[in-house]
Amino acid sequence: MLRDQKKEVQALQDTIYVLGGKWRLPIINSICNGNHRFREIERSIPGITTRMLSRELKLMEINDILRRTLDPDAPGQVRYESTEYCFSFGPVIAEMIRWGTAHRKRVISQRKKEGI
Repeated sequence: MLRDQKKEVQALQDTIYVLGGKWRLPIINSICNGNHRFREIERSIPGITTRMLSRELKLMEINDILRRTLDPDAPGQVRYESTEYCFSFGPVIAEMIRWGTAHRKRVISQRKKEGI
């Protein structure tokens, strides 16, 4: 049976649209690992700037990936939590982590060749 390549490409593009970019997966991973406050998330992601984290969190909230709420335990503080929509990416992210772990040496070698 022939697969509909156009639909496959569209599905890949949709996934990349939601999860793509340098910071979204690390932000999701950080929140899923228990970091719910802005500074906790920021400290857990090497290289992210305050401005970039703020921008990404706002976009992720607009796209229903994250929920921003006032923290009842700390008045005036905000918490970021994953939505059900975000949890649906769990298997995708877990597989990406497995793949990255299995191929880390090769990826690092390639990055060195490219000067990254």
